Amino acid sequence: MTPATRTSAQEVQDGTAQRLVASPFLAQYLLLQPGRATGIRIPEARYEELAAAGATERPVPTWVTDAAKRAWSTELPAAPLGDTVLVRKRSPYGYAKASWEINLGCDYDCSFCYLGEKRFEGLDWENKQRLLRMLRDAGVLWLQITGGEALIDREFGAAYEYTHRLGMMVQVSTNGSSLRKQPIRDLFTRHRPYRLTVSLYGATGDTYDKVTRNRGAFARFTAGLDAAREDGLPIRLNVIVSDDNAHEVDAMVGLAEAYGFPHQVYTNMSPTIDGEANPLAAQAESHVQVRRVFTGCNAGHTFFHVNPHGIASICKVGRDPSVNLIAEGLEALPRLGAIAESLQLRTGGCSGCTKTGTCRACRPLAKLYQEAGDRRELYCQHGGYGS
Repeated sequence: MTPATRTSAQEVQDGTAQRLVASPFLAQYLLLQPGRATGIRIPEARYEELAAAGATERPVPTWVTDAAKRAWSTELPAAPLGDTVLVRKRSPYGYAKASWEINLGCDYDCSFCYLGEKRFEGLDWENKQRLLRMLRDAGVLWLQITGGEALIDREFGAAYEYTHRLGMMVQVSTNGSSLRKQPIRDLFTRHRPYRLTVSLYGATGDTYDKVTRNRGAFARFTAGLDAAREDGLPIRLNVIVSDDNAHEVDAMVGLAEAYGFPHQVYTNMSPTIDGEANPLAAQAESHVQVRRVFTGCNAGHTFFHVNPHGIASICKVGRDPSVNLIAEGLEALPRLGAIAESLQLRTGGCSGCTKTGTCRACRPLAKLYQEAGDRRELYCQHGGYGS
C-alpha cells in the first residue's frame, strides 16, 4: 500500500477522505466507496449490522476492513465505525437514480443544444440543500449533476460536496471548459466523482471553436483533459457529431484514444425540450445512426429527472406533466409512476401505428419530433428511419 492510497483517522474527521457508504439499492444492499466504479453486494444481515451500530464509537467490523482491501486496495483508518461508514436508511419511495440540472446556463452556444434558451437561474442555496436531501430520502444512490454547464454554477462546489456528504455516488456531465481550474481540481481530488462525462465537439481549434461559438474554447478544453488525465479522473468522452464537425469524426475518436479515455459517438440530434426544431438543422444526416428498438424503460419508476427549479419529471425528454418538489414536497414524487405510464401510451401522431413493435423512439421523444415539424426520416420507420 503506497502512502498516496492510505487514509488516516484525521482525514476522515476532516472530511478530506471519502467514507464508505452502505446503502439499500432497489432490492439489494451495497457497500461502496465514493469515486470508485466497483461496489460490493452485501447480505441484508450485514446491512442491518451496520445500521444497528449507527454513528457509534464501535470499531469497524473486520469484514468491512477486509472487503475494502479486496475491492479497492483501501486500508481503512483506525477510526470509529460512525466516522468510517455512512449507513443510508431505507426509503419508502423506491427510487435509485436521478439526474439534476443545477443550472441551464452555459459558457458555450452550440446551435444544436437540446435545452434551447439557456438561462442562468434556479434555486437558492437553501432550497438546493433541501432538494438534495429529498433526493437522498427518495432513495437516490446514483446522481448525475448536469446543466447547462454544471461546473460554472456558482454553487456547484458546495452542492457537489453536500451531495457527497449525503452518501450519493456522483456523476458530473460537463463540457470540460473548467476542468483545468485549480478550485475544480482540488474539489475532485478531495471528493472523487464516480464518473465525469465530457462532451467533445471537435479535434482542432478552428472546428471546436466554431461549433461552440466560443473563441479559445478548444485550448481550454484540452488543458482540462490534460489536468484530468494528470489527476487520474474517471473521464468518459461523448463525441458529438454535427454538420460542422462531421469531417473530423475520425480525428475526434483518435483524440479520445490518444488520451486513453473511453468514448461513445453520438450523431442523432433531437429537438429542444420545448419542441423547437432548431437543433435538427445541425444534423449531419449522412451520419444518422439507427437507434435500438425501444422496449420500455423505468423512467418515473426507479429514476427521474429534476430541473434547476426543483421540478421533477420522468426523464430529460418527458418533462410534462411534472411534479414540483419544492412546492409540494417529497410526498408528491410517486405521481411520476402514473405520469410515466400515461406518457408512454402511443397516442396522437402514433395512433394506430402498425410498427409499434419495432419502434425506435420512445413516445415522449416522438412527441418532441412531432411538435418540431415531424421530420419522420429522423425518428420514424414511416419516414424511412430504421426501415
